[in-house]
Amino acid sequence: MHDASWGIEAGYESAGGEWRDADPATLAAIRAALGADGPGPLSARAVLDGDWIITLEDGAELDGHGPLPADLPLGYHRVLDDAGERLHVVAPPSCPVPAGRGWGWAVQLYGLRSARSWGIGDLGDLRALGEWSRAAGASMALVSPLHAPAPGLPQQPSPYYPGSRCSRNLLHLCVEDVPGAADAGVDLADLAAAGRALLGDRRIDRDAVYRLKRDALERIWARSWRRPAGADRRGGIPGWATYAAIAEVVGDADHRRWPAGLRRPDGADVARLLTEPAIAELVAFHAWIQWLLDEQVAAASEALPIMNDVAIGVDPGGADAWLWQDVFASGMRVGAPPDEFNTAGQDWGLPPFDPWRLRAADYEPFVQTVRAALRGARGLRVDHVMGLFRLWWIPESADPARGAYVRYPAADLLDILSLEAHRHGAAWVVGEDLGTVEDAVRDELSRRGVLSYRLLWFEDAPPAAWPEGALAAVTTHDLPTVAGLWSGAEPDAGPMRERLQRHAGLADGATVSEAVDGAHGALAAAPCALVTATLDDVMGVPDRPNHPGTTDEFPNWSLALPVLLEEVLDDPRTAATAAALGSRPNGGAPPLG
Repeated sequence: MHDASWGIEAGYESAGGEWRDADPATLAAIRAALGADGPGPLSARAVLDGDWIITLEDGAELDGHGPLPADLPLGYHRVLDDAGERLHVVAPPSCPVPAGRGWGWAVQLYGLRSARSWGIGDLGDLRALGEWSRAAGASMALVSPLHAPAPGLPQQPSPYYPGSRCSRNLLHLCVEDVPGAADAGVDLADLAAAGRALLGDRRIDRDAVYRLKRDALERIWARSWRRPAGADRRGGIPGWATYAAIAEVVGDADHRRWPAGLRRPDGADVARLLTEPAIAELVAFHAWIQWLLDEQVAAASEALPIMNDVAIGVDPGGADAWLWQDVFASGMRVGAPPDEFNTAGQDWGLPPFDPWRLRAADYEPFVQTVRAALRGARGLRVDHVMGLFRLWWIPESADPARGAYVRYPAADLLDILSLEAHRHGAAWVVGEDLGTVEDAVRDELSRRGVLSYRLLWFEDAPPAAWPEGALAAVTTHDLPTVAGLWSGAEPDAGPMRERLQRHAGLADGATVSEAVDGAHGALAAAPCALVTATLDDVMGVPDRPNHPGTTDEFPNWSLALPVLLEEVLDDPRTAATAAALGSRPNGGAPPLG
């Protein structure tokens, strides 16, 4: 067996510090998925000691012998030696490191609805929140993933199960801000009225919103739109637009069920289909929508810098899995081992990248994913950042607890993250490092300038003792809100309620409002580079956005804030939270932004 040289781990240390051996059947299934036969990539020679030729990103060539020069320019270069040709990434030693301390909101965009929304929070609403918040001293807004779900109906509610991480969600487009929406002959009044009628229900009807916005965009496209040069050639858009057009023609968004000739993006039937004028027009339409979304993201980020959230994986039937299908490991799903909050483990239903096929593809899917997240934004949050180091692989026939870890080329992935962050002028990169994390991972992320996470629910030390190199928050989308915890709506809260009471200095009979104020007051004492609050907490909402591992019991990812954005911004609790978070411990530097 050569499992270690293929990155396959024989076992792991649990969150409780116990060693657990991996199931032999699981290890065999992973070996088969990787094609692990003989010594693996990790046993190959890692140091150059012979002749080489390097082609720089700008096309210039250098040749030499032994180690590569230490003064190569930043970029994506190609090295050729007796071992073959491969990518060589030269990156800054770390991601951009914040100078000073800032604060902002963690926003579930779908729930941020204004009086002008069409049933769901949109990028116009985010811009309005940003304008108010920047005036109040905020530095940023951490936004739920904007990734595109699979097109058509039904619409996927989870932003962490995207059809594509390189394209964005049509539902978040503010239709009335689209160029041409106000042109003569494009009457959207009926659709706008129907969209606003959806605001009467706190539960978001994504399918209804999709129908209305799709109808509106088709009207604008058909009657008044003049396409700007390059609107169909940005980032990863062309691949998404082709996939979306084919999905509509076939009537199925899952590429695995398409006719055989369409299941690969390089198939002859795909090329033939794209020569048909009606299909080419549909491709252009989908590319135009993505161009509009890019423009609105940039406008919202101009009002208040946006930090985009990058999901850990993609829908196995979606666009990214179609475009890069040769880079995914078949028969495997990503998840997490058992811990104190999920004792059975977690299965997220997402296919993992094969680490060695990803490397052979010059990391192109990862590069495009990072670039898409940074397009128009000022920072990114990497969900489950430990996945850059290792991922919990679960064979399709196995329970989540019977998975095993597979290693990834973390040094290369972190180099790409750093290089792209610098090239896009990012101010922050945050890694969600909650759960089972190796000590060496946190050390390396810190060295690389990736901010850690610190949550009031998990930390025994008070916020004032938390590290500077972190984002401080009370909770996340997968955990209870303050109101849910303190009111008893979350009955199995364990030590989280005790931490809330202790950190916030709450008496037994304190109200929910006092608990919210106390939590944010404690958080304000953190010296962390970023401090964030959720509007759910500010408004005293007892419902959390998501209950991991459930599908039918709760309206996951589907509950809007109980009041509209105008009321949120007019509420004294919002101003009070902004003032609390904006107070700087020990007279620290002014907020970023």
